[in-house]
Amino acid sequence: MKDSKIIDVAQKAKVSPATVSRVLNGSSLVTEKTQKKVLQAIQELNYTPNAMGKQLRSRRTMTLGVVVRDIRVSYNAEIIKGIENMANTLGYKILICDSQNEKEKEVELLSLLQNRTVDGLILVTPQLSDEEITSFADDEYTIGLIGRRIEHPDIPCSFTDNRRIGREVVEHLLEAGHRRMAFLCGFADATDSIERLEGYKEGLAEAGLPFLPELIDNGNFSEDAGYEAFKRIWAGSGEFTAVFAANDEMALGVYKACAELGISIPERMAVVGVDNIRITNYVEPKLSSVEQPLYEMGAALTEKLIGQIKGDEGTGPQLMQIRSTLVIKGSSGKGG
Repeated sequence: MKDSKIIDVAQKAKVSPATVSRVLNGSSLVTEKTQKKVLQAIQELNYTPNAMGKQLRSRRTMTLGVVVRDIRVSYNAEIIKGIENMANTLGYKILICDSQNEKEKEVELLSLLQNRTVDGLILVTPQLSDEEITSFADDEYTIGLIGRRIEHPDIPCSFTDNRRIGREVVEHLLEAGHRRMAFLCGFADATDSIERLEGYKEGLAEAGLPFLPELIDNGNFSEDAGYEAFKRIWAGSGEFTAVFAANDEMALGVYKACAELGISIPERMAVVGVDNIRITNYVEPKLSSVEQPLYEMGAALTEKLIGQIKGDEGTGPQLMQIRSTLVIKGSSGKGG
């Protein structure tokens, strides 16, 4: 018979894993009735807490670990600013780790941070599956997600509605007269890429337009990836007049490809990105982009996570959806 975990106790007592942790730590925030239910479940399951993990967590380091996929991407830089400023305001420091887009390294960094140096972990658009992330949280560790949504009582998440972003961009391009538009995804396994693609498909379907797989390509959210993806689609099917890129870096790669191929923006090709990073205002024409409140996403998640570390109740919802805004500039003109 396998050893019981805190999630097993929580399920038997019909409470959250965080409540079980509070009972184990002698918190006064748990009612006597709930405490009895938890203790009975512990006894029936013969549950033994992870002594090493408990000892490490009882010794506060006042530090949060932050794991990102690629620290060079502007998306991550703005989020980190929000995390760091809020953490500093609340008396915490942050330790930033770059998984370099490698899932194995992401797991390695999580394990290292959990066992040694931090009170809580913030994962920015992680590659791990929902089940893998949940298993870390169920092992009594405090984890928060940015740019990703998981339905779990102890995992706070800040994110934008990526489906809505996809639909909104398609609607804008349709209004500008475009009927065939390419979509450049980021990582094929990234939640934001998947959801934006779904929104793109929904926008086309609502307009009665077919989804054309030949107008879709993947990349890694970098300028080089956008450049290569656009050239592949153009070589295979030049029958399109607009490009929706999964982020601004990829959109800037499209600018480079169009310049090389003699394709004028927006006269021949409209381009829209996501994130509205600063450099989009310094290219010609200025890049239309969906502005995500990245700083706010980082700050809101950090405030929520630190409240959870301190055992505060009533610190707001676990799922924090923050609204994005389409900023129309010069790159998405009228189509034919």
